[in-house]
Amino acid sequence: MQIQGETSVNKLIVLFVFDKMESALSQRTIIEMCTAGNNWLNYMDCIELLPRLLDDGFLCRISSPDEEPLYTITSDGRESLSNFYINIPKSIREEISSFIKKNSGKLRNRQECKADYYQNVDGTYTVYLKILAPVQPMVELKFVVPDKKTAQNIYKNWECKASELYSAIYDTLVD
Repeated sequence: MQIQGETSVNKLIVLFVFDKMESALSQRTIIEMCTAGNNWLNYMDCIELLPRLLDDGFLCRISSPDEEPLYTITSDGRESLSNFYINIPKSIREEISSFIKKNSGKLRNRQECKADYYQNVDGTYTVYLKILAPVQPMVELKFVVPDKKTAQNIYKNWECKASELYSAIYDTLVD
């Protein structure tokens, strides 16, 4: 269900999503969730809302300048949401709550776990893996592997295995 032309309600929808996710979100993630993923807002409205919410002090940027921007809801944003969330249609609130309950882990992993690979001059490949946290990366790993197929496998597996690998490394080094 999409509400068009109701800017204040649309702002509240975005704030509600941030509040329910309880974590920082990238612009790409918020747009994907609110538009293509669920049709709570139209794409153009969503694109225009993020800078407005930043200017209003309801969202703030928390990522470092050299990384993809991450945004989070501010205390003013939470206060405004608590005062006016009733203006968001109940059906949309329920849809958002249900969607986030089912998908929040997957959405967090996708934006917190970054991977890339490139070919080196000697024909090997370097795979670069990261787990991002709001202020600085929690983990950064580089692997040099013999071929593109291995690099692609590591790249594909990173998102679903990153937290497991992080735990294993942490436990091994802390013991």
